[in-house]
Amino acid sequence: MAFSQLAKAIVRQSVRPLVMRNFGTTNTAFSGYNFELSETQKEFQDTARKFARDEIIPVAAEYDRTGNFPWDVYKKAFKLGLINVHIPEELGGLGLGVFEGCLVIEEIGYACSGHATALEGTSLGQTPVLIAGNKAQQKKYLGRLLEEPLVAAYCVTEPAAGSDVNGLKTKAEKKGDEYILNGQKMWITGGGVANWYFVLARTNMDPKCPASKAFTGFIVERDWPGVTPGRKEINMGQRASDTRGITFEDVRVPKENVLMNEGDGFKIAMLTFDKTRAPVAASAVGLAQRCLDEASKYALERKTFGVPIINHQAVAFMLADMAIGIETGRTAWMKAAWETDRGLRNSYSAAIAKCWAADMANKCAADAVQIFGGNGFNSEYPVEKLMRDAKIFQIYEGTSQIQKLIISRALADRAKNL
Repeated sequence: MAFSQLAKAIVRQSVRPLVMRNFGTTNTAFSGYNFELSETQKEFQDTARKFARDEIIPVAAEYDRTGNFPWDVYKKAFKLGLINVHIPEELGGLGLGVFEGCLVIEEIGYACSGHATALEGTSLGQTPVLIAGNKAQQKKYLGRLLEEPLVAAYCVTEPAAGSDVNGLKTKAEKKGDEYILNGQKMWITGGGVANWYFVLARTNMDPKCPASKAFTGFIVERDWPGVTPGRKEINMGQRASDTRGITFEDVRVPKENVLMNEGDGFKIAMLTFDKTRAPVAASAVGLAQRCLDEASKYALERKTFGVPIINHQAVAFMLADMAIGIETGRTAWMKAAWETDRGLRNSYSAAIAKCWAADMANKCAADAVQIFGGNGFNSEYPVEKLMRDAKIFQIYEGTSQIQKLIISRALADRAKNL
């Protein structure tokens, strides 16, 4: 029995009350936090761990070298049910929560965070449809992702506008029953391999119109006339992920491909990040755990002054600090995922998890290279790639500085009520 079928059987027959569906929850078994995974969650974690170590680690360096999209790995993950886990049961999916997705993506991130981004990028693209799509949109576009291993992509960032969403220039003008879409997006994960995109575009051209009302979210198909992906970008790290610019030139988008209502796009985009920042944090934690494991093994093997370097306090304390950061980061993503799966607004917790895990992963990677010494600076050893891969965690899905802005604003709101 394929794993996806096995997971469905377990979900239906034994632990359905403990499983999240559609980012909500039916879990009433526990009144507070619980650090014991359900049997279904353990099954997903174990399967993802075996898959990551057997299928990804052996090929990660080659995909890093070539920059090719890992279609073979993606198709195997699809067959195992390790992607599209959030799609509702009524559409044929598993209907699992963010927490379960994070368990999977931490294991994939351990093997290669570039592969994690390649696999998780489709979740980012489909989340706006999960949270804002009507039944017809979900059946058409989410159902399509279950039929074969296709990719969805999230198109918001532009060449001159990333964190400043209000600065987006892509526009969609209504003409009868259609919108005419024009503009350019940049740094789009899965941009060259996606079957369809979520696109955020300005529909109110008044520069004084607030972002909360100026933008609209659209579902745009890759094969429509006027949609042109750019060249594959050669990035510092996570090269297995396909990153490109996308140009939209007089693309005719039918009104039925508008998500929610005109002017609701900004809200959809922000709610999406509340769902997807915990998985980014989980992937960063996976990378950091790999750094610790590689550094610990090396510290036991490498000797100076007649003893393994792990016996030197300077090295031992670096490893201890890495462990502290990893355990804290894991707890942070778990809380953020737990909140969103229970329908709680988790912007504050998700920002903390994403910011901490991103910064921590970069420190762990730098420390792992330091422990490896000159070998760590060489591409023959895994920590060199881990350090390159780690940097983007501080940039995509909101920079660390943007996360701190979100956190500080929440603190200001809280202080008003003290």
